Amino acid sequence: MADTEAFIVSLVQMRPGQKGKIVEINGGYGLTQKLDTLGIGTGKEITKVSGQLMRGPVLLQHNNTQAAVGFGMASRIIVEVHGKDKK
Repeated sequence: MADTEAFIVSLVQMRPGQKGKIVEINGGYGLTQKLDTLGIGTGKEITKVSGQLMRGPVLLQHNNTQAAVGFGMASRIIVEVHGKDKK
């Protein structure tokens, strides 16, 4: 298969250093507004910086800004990760 193959995962399932594009946010108005104030939304390119092993916060980067989101929020952010970054 080509290296451009993409797959869909939640932000929690990404590994640190992986890059992807947000394709969906599975939440209501409040969640999308909170993420929007952090500059995180559908269509944005992000990089997962770090995450905790057992349900801790997830640190992600968008452009030159880093933001921490809780495990529950991160599990509702659906990201398209490209094949070359899935290792």
